[in-house]
Amino acid sequence: MSAPPETAPDRPVQLAAPELICYPTEEDPPKLVPARSDREWMDLTDQRYAYRCIPLSIANASGWELILPCSFSATWTGGNLLSDIQMRPLGGPARLESRVMSHFGHGVLTFHTGYLFRTSPGWALWCRGAPNTVKHGIVPLDGLVETDWLPFPFTMNWRFTRPGTVRFEAGEAFCFVTPVPHAVYEGIEPVIRPLADDPQLKAAYEGWTESRTDFNAQLSRGEPETVKQGWQRHYVRGSAPQGEVAGFHLSRRRLKPPRR
Repeated sequence: MSAPPETAPDRPVQLAAPELICYPTEEDPPKLVPARSDREWMDLTDQRYAYRCIPLSIANASGWELILPCSFSATWTGGNLLSDIQMRPLGGPARLESRVMSHFGHGVLTFHTGYLFRTSPGWALWCRGAPNTVKHGIVPLDGLVETDWLPFPFTMNWRFTRPGTVRFEAGEAFCFVTPVPHAVYEGIEPVIRPLADDPQLKAAYEGWTESRTDFNAQLSRGEPETVKQGWQRHYVRGSAPQGEVAGFHLSRRRLKPPRR
């Protein structure tokens, strides 16, 4: 086991190559799968227009999901006691008892991940609910876990937003993990500068503003070619309005499944 890395802001941190090792802590842990880019609410938007926002779908797929093996409902009375949350299995009760419990009180529902995760030195796991997913009545709590040295598992926690009953379905993601370069954050210092300090960027921004304004004006006038085009695709293509191509660009993310 390695010791916790030093994080003094004045000392540069050398990041190791990213690695994510998943040690099961039980015989039949939840499935760990590459995150899905689709969302039901995005599917239901007019002409699925929500998928035109590439940052949404990339964020949706930037991690791995832990999948619930069973369905259950949980009811919170509004009180702070452990007993103020009651779970009701909608399948085998033994599977539910090993997965979810009331451990902290105060309307917090606790899930066991079934794994001890280990990341490379300097890397941590950002643990949360699946991005851009809404569940009425309860919200996932984010946690940044130093998995490069931690010798025990963490839990995934959700907190009720109001008294009442919520339902979790088998096949639903109850935890979403993303490796992040945790050790270098203190070395980042935001700098605020006038846009005029970067003439090339300023010109590109002004070109985009002019292009966007002109496109929207044509769209509002109902000009056939613009209406047919529907929307500008600069971000999808990874190019500025003037044609410059990004050095690195993704329009879709596909992460690797775990191997043994």
